[in-house]
Amino acid sequence: MNKLYVGNLAWAASEDGLKELFSQYGNVHNASIITDRETGRSRGYGFVEMDNAEAAMNALNNQDFEGRPLKISEATGRKERR
Repeated sequence: MNKLYVGNLAWAASEDGLKELFSQYGNVHNASIITDRETGRSRGYGFVEMDNAEAAMNALNNQDFEGRPLKISEATGRKERR
């Protein structure tokens, strides 16, 4: 199972819509959209955990989703804060 970073999401994008889109390329274990702590509004990016991540990344990178081209890459760990 691999984790993908999905950027440039439309503000109205939903986790269910993201899961449905990626499920065309394999079994999706989790799809989440990151939201602002204070407002609850989408921050425009999220993460998808799935089995066939490379195929999904190659097929969906720069593809239109709800009016915006997705930016997809392999997720990396958080940078340590000081």
